[in-house]
Amino acid sequence: MKLFNKLFAIIGLSLATLMCAAGQAAAQEAPDVLVKRISQEVLDAARSDRDIQAGNQKRVLELVETKILPHVDFQRMTALASGRFWREATPEQQKQLTNEFRALLVYTYSGAISQIRDQKLEYKPMRSDPADLDVEVRSQVVQSRGGDPIQLNYRLAKTPTGWKIYDVNVLGAWLVETYKGNFATEISKGGIDGLIKTLTEKNKKLAASAAKTAKAS
Repeated sequence: MKLFNKLFAIIGLSLATLMCAAGQAAAQEAPDVLVKRISQEVLDAARSDRDIQAGNQKRVLELVETKILPHVDFQRMTALASGRFWREATPEQQKQLTNEFRALLVYTYSGAISQIRDQKLEYKPMRSDPADLDVEVRSQVVQSRGGDPIQLNYRLAKTPTGWKIYDVNVLGAWLVETYKGNFATEISKGGIDGLIKTLTEKNKKLAASAAKTAKAS
C-alpha cells in the first residue's frame, strides 16, 4: 500500500481525465482519440470549478460518479486484482468485492482532482490494429514547474458500450498488479470475506474523512 500512497495523486489525475461523452459517439471513437478529447474536457472543468479547486469533496465526488466511472470496468479490474481467488468467490462475494474496490478507487481519484492545476498530458502514437479488442494508450504528464515527465499508460478493452479502462500504469507500475499482491495477502489471512471486510473498513474511514472535509468547506 505504501507504493500507492505515493502514486495516488498521479493515478487520480490520470483517471480523472476520463469524462463521460455521448454514448454513441464514444463507442465509435478510437480509444486514443477518446482519451485525448475527454482528457482536455475534464482538465478544463477541474481548473474552472472553484469548488473543486477548494477541495469541496461533495462536488469532486459528484464529478467522479457522473463523469469518470462510466469509462472504467471495475468488475474486470477487481477480477484481475483478485487473481485465481476471483474464481473461488461466490457471485455475492464478487459483487461485494467489486463494490468495495470501486469505492476505494473513487475516494482515491477524488482526493487528487482538486490538485489539478497546470499539468499537461502528452500522448505517444498508439500501435494497434482496427480489429484489436484490447489496447494500450501511452502518455505522460508534463509538470508546469519542470521536472521529468511522468509515464502514464492505460489499458482499455472494447465492450458493446465502448472502450473501457481496466488498468493504469504509473512510472512502470500497473495498478492491478500492485493491488494483486495486497489482495492475496489479505485473502491469506481471512479469505475473501476478510478482504471485503478490510476494504469496507478502509472505505468507512475515507467516507468519514470526506464528510468532515465537506463540512469544513
